[in-house]
Amino acid sequence: MKLIIGLGNPGKEYQDTRHNMGFLMLDKMVENLNLDFKLKNGGKYSDTIINGEKVVFLKPQQFINLSGQVIKKYMDYYKIDTEDILVIHDDLDLEVGTFKLRVKGGSAGHNGLKDIERCLNTKNYKRLKIGISNNKNIDTKDYVIGKYSKTEKKLLDEVLKLGPNILKDFLELSFDNLMNKYN
Repeated sequence: MKLIIGLGNPGKEYQDTRHNMGFLMLDKMVENLNLDFKLKNGGKYSDTIINGEKVVFLKPQQFINLSGQVIKKYMDYYKIDTEDILVIHDDLDLEVGTFKLRVKGGSAGHNGLKDIERCLNTKNYKRLKIGISNNKNIDTKDYVIGKYSKTEKKLLDEVLKLGPNILKDFLELSFDNLMNKYN
C-alpha cells in the first residue's frame, strides 16, 4: 500500500497559491484516474487499486504547518510504513518549472515538513519537491501564500502535466530508478 500526500492549505483563499503546490499536483494525479476526494480524519482522500496495489491520495485539511498530525492518522489507520509514503510539496530553493525527487532530507525551513518530521519522528521519507522560486524582496510568509504570475503559471502547468507519469513510475520503479529518470 502507498500513501501519496500533497501539502497545502485548505480554503478557497489559498487555492492557487505557491504553498499549495502539493495539492495542485495531487489533484492532477487524482483527476487523471477519474477519482473524487472524500473527507475523513482531517483530510481529503481518495483511494484506488493500481497494478494490484492499494494507493491512497491525501490532502491534509489542517493548515500546512500541522500536516504531520493528519498524515500520522492516515498512516496508523491504513498501517502504512514511512517507506511507502511520498510527500509532494513546494520548494523555495528550486526555480518555478523545476522539480526534484529526494529519498530523504531536512525541512529546509518548510514548516509543513518540520511538522511531518516531528509527528513521524524521522526525516527519512520520499519527497517530490516542486519549485516555487524565492523572491527575497517579499517576506517569505507572504510570498508562499501569493499567487503565480502568468509566466510562472505556464511553467507550473508543464510540471503538473508530468504528475500522472511520475505517479505511474513511482508505483513501478525503485525510488533510485525513479530519481535517475526524473532528476
